[in-house]
Amino acid sequence: MAGDCIFCKIAAGEIPAKFRYKDDEIIAFDDLDPQAPQHILIVPRKHIRTTLDLTTADNELIGHVYQVAGKLAHDLGFAQDGFRVVNNCNEGGGQSVWHIHFHLLGGRDMVWPPG
Repeated sequence: MAGDCIFCKIAAGEIPAKFRYKDDEIIAFDDLDPQAPQHILIVPRKHIRTTLDLTTADNELIGHVYQVAGKLAHDLGFAQDGFRVVNNCNEGGGQSVWHIHFHLLGGRDMVWPPG
């Protein structure tokens, strides 16, 4: 766990969350400020600060993130209609929590370009 990282604390059970998925490598829970009818954060338990801090050792972990996203989309009934998986990197990219995470958005039409 990295210091005061909110996602590390959620993964450790120190802060409650409405979990949608948990395993040894990943947690997924509802976003507190949803931007779609379904807005779930998918977070590796391993503390990785940003996308730029990923290494080849993390390739399997990131593949697992996308498998979990697909499973959740199927389980929650919006896979066939479509969904979006978003990762923000650094402040200019919209990152506000310094622990890599992925937003699974579904349940509405997505527009392009996004914000």
